[in-house]
Amino acid sequence: QVQLVESGGGLVQAGGSLRLSCAASGRNFRIYAMGWFRQAPGKGREFVAASGWSGGSTYYADSVKGRFTISRDNAKNTVYLQMNSLSPEDTAVYYCAARGPFQIATMRPTEYNYWGQGTQVTVSS
Repeated sequence: QVQLVESGGGLVQAGGSLRLSCAASGRNFRIYAMGWFRQAPGKGREFVAASGWSGGSTYYADSVKGRFTISRDNAKNTVYLQMNSLSPEDTAVYYCAARGPFQIATMRPTEYNYWGQGTQVTVSS
């Protein structure tokens, strides 16, 4: 069982930055693929970024490539999402998710076993 708690959301002006954190409880965090997803009002849950369980592979949605960076600290059981050059289109509730154990990272939210409660990111123009 893995429990996930996101933090770091908030209100930021366009062009600004935020760093989201997702702290995981439970054992063997390192053997879970971790993903970040987001959901804007009236829209479906959208893939943002993912990190493989080995930590060596990362994946990004085209809309955030070059602006967002996913990283993980297995010693702290935490995955991060550094978000730079934010725009109003990035406004959404951001969720972290875990898939595993020993499963590859994917872009499909239905393939993730565990979810956090979400953290709101609002980007003003």
